[in-house]
Order: sequence, then structure tokens, then C-alpha cells
Amino acid sequence: MKSVSCSVCLLKSEAVKNLDIPELNMLGSSCVEAAFKKGETIFKQNALSSNIIYLQTGLVKLTMEGPQRTQILRLKKAPCYLGLPTTMGDKINHYSAIALEPSSACFIDIHIFKKLLNVNPEFSYEILMGVCKNELEQFHRCLHLVQSQIYGRLAGTLLYLSEEIYNSDEYDLPLSRNDMADLVCTSRETISRLLNTLSKEGIITVHGKHIRILDRSRLQKIKENG
Repeated sequence: MKSVSCSVCLLKSEAVKNLDIPELNMLGSSCVEAAFKKGETIFKQNALSSNIIYLQTGLVKLTMEGPQRTQILRLKKAPCYLGLPTTMGDKINHYSAIALEPSSACFIDIHIFKKLLNVNPEFSYEILMGVCKNELEQFHRCLHLVQSQIYGRLAGTLLYLSEEIYNSDEYDLPLSRNDMADLVCTSRETISRLLNTLSKEGIITVHGKHIRILDRSRLQKIKENG
């Protein structure tokens, strides 16, 4: 880990952009930056939580241990804050964050973060807006998982990766087939079979982890009706 200078950082969040120089110095004095390799845990479920975490670069998966197995809750792409609800609402992490690619994150002391929320309304507003957006996204994801068939859930995940994570019709899956199955609540064999089906129908091409979307409109219809 290394200390940071928030005033000259080029990766500021929208909330931090509202802080003045003394507030930025206060933030920087309570913040350290850490780098994570693919597969490393950024924070762990059931561990004591004393920091707000701002993901500067990279991509992570959020997981929660259940009674039977560990479940992938969702993917989060930088820049974003991680663990706000659990850190602000409790002293224990309710889930884990694991890097899916080389990532960097800032660890901010919770007391300084709360102080900035109290003294800077614009900062507080941006944090609140981010929490609200995150909650709405999770509601839509839950609705899609509950009311869609497996084919539709897979199509939705492929479109999500294209539109929200990579901004491209061509990308490498950041997850294994097992993780993909976990994300859409099915089996590894089903994921492999449905990917092959989408490929045979000319909707996507699949080469290992490399995905290319050929027919976005048909994939969208599968998401909506599948």
C-alpha cells in the first residue's frame, strides 16, 4: 500500500471532485492506495470493516457465502465505491470483493469519510446518488433473474458485459464457465450448451473465452423473451 495525494489524482470520483483543497488534503491523509492481481481478495466477508473502498481501476466480482455455496452477486467496474452499505450500516463486511483483472483501490478511513459527508453537501449528494443507482441496478438484476428463463439470463449477461463493462461487441469473458453459471444461477454444462446454441444460430461467436456479438437485436429479444 502507498499513501496518495488526492489533490493531483487523475482518477477522482465525481463526489471527490466537489471537495476543496483542505478537504482533499484531509482525504489524502486518511487514504492509502493498493494494487491487486487477478484473483486477489480486496475485502472479505465477515471481516471487520473500517474503510470505505474506492475502486480506481479494474473489475471485481462481489460474492456472498450462503448455506450451500458461495454466490456471485454481481460484477462492478471501476470507477466505483465498494462496500458502502455494509461499511456505513455495520462493522462487518457482508460480502467479498475479488479482482477479476489487475485492479487498484483506495482505502479511506471511515471516520474521515463520514466527516466529509457532514461538511460538504455536494460530496454527500454524489455519494447518495451512487448508492441509489446501485440499488436500482440490483433491483432490475433481481427481477431479471427471477422472471427470465436461463436462455434470457445468459443473453442479458452477455449484453451487460458488452454495454456496461467493455463498451464493445467483442470481449474476453472475465469469468470461468463455472462463474458464469453461478452468475445466472444455472449449471456449467448449461452455460456451455447455450453458448454453443447462440454460436450455431449466428448470434455470437465463441472462441474459448472470446465473445463476439454478431446479432445484437436477436440477443436483445432473447433477453426480453427468453
